[in-house]
Amino acid sequence: MKFTMKATLAGAFALGLSATASVAQDVTLRCQHFLPPKGSTPLYFMTPWAEKIEKDSGGRIKVELYPAMQLGGKPQALYDQIRDGVIDCGWALPAYTPGRFPEAEAFELPFMTARNAEASSKAAWEFSEKYLMERMGDVKLLAVHVHGPGVIHKKGEPVMALSDFEGLKLRGPSRQANTLFETLGATPVGMPLPTFPESLSKGVVEGGVIPWEIVPPLKVHELADSHTEIPGDRSLYNTFFIWAMNKDTYAGLPDDLKAVIDANSGLEASAWAGASFDKGDVIGREIVAGTDNKIHELDPELVAEIRAMGDKQVEAWAADMTSKGLDGEGMVAYAKELVAKHSAQ
Repeated sequence: MKFTMKATLAGAFALGLSATASVAQDVTLRCQHFLPPKGSTPLYFMTPWAEKIEKDSGGRIKVELYPAMQLGGKPQALYDQIRDGVIDCGWALPAYTPGRFPEAEAFELPFMTARNAEASSKAAWEFSEKYLMERMGDVKLLAVHVHGPGVIHKKGEPVMALSDFEGLKLRGPSRQANTLFETLGATPVGMPLPTFPESLSKGVVEGGVIPWEIVPPLKVHELADSHTEIPGDRSLYNTFFIWAMNKDTYAGLPDDLKAVIDANSGLEASAWAGASFDKGDVIGREIVAGTDNKIHELDPELVAEIRAMGDKQVEAWAADMTSKGLDGEGMVAYAKELVAKHSAQ
């Protein structure tokens, strides 16, 4: 964070008078993420959020956004960069450091989240208020969110049957997604999003899962031949994201500027971030539908079969969390309750 202090003392000391300096304070926040600048989150959430912060602060806060890790480091390091003050704020994925934030996995479990990212992101924020504020207490959480329905993108023919997963080298974003893919018979390959296109082009993987919104910015539709959607009222998997600020940076702000940050944080900011994915999914799918690539929707009976496998994974996760001293069953129940509540609104 960079401060510029401007004070006018009006010759008070020359007059031998005690006076209070009139201080105008300008703050620059440097915020980093790993997405391309044309991704839905930068376009429809981060940039408008930055503009609103500047407007609400009367220009006293300037937010600089650095896409594609322009300030250095790897996506896996973003949480620590925020915590340590390498950057003032940023966008991080707990899943990129497996085991460090186990509570966040509740929203990455199979068929946990709704297909609407805005609704599920509201649920994720309320869940975080109960289960993650202590675990992530070394940063200032501004928003948490998830994405829309994940889609299977691959070279060759689309996934149409359970047997099509057998041996398929499939990029996954998280421990829970990879566990599900392994159960389905695939060979999961965990990797951060930015490495997926190159891995697909070089044959390191045969396909992968990402939502529609990021397909055009990464040009995945130019590398893949087919795309498989999973119908139903819940998403096959999901990924939990945080938009956070360095605690010392926040603490160093005057109260009126803290109020600006606070007014643009929390439930509504989380919903805004989720909605950016919903908007991007519509645009991304339309672009891909305009190509010669195949778009296939899995048969509902197959989805029900996969969902039953996912249910067993959820039970196993809850038991594992309980064995580690966490409220496994409580987290699952609360996450389901919140998703249902916000999906009904």
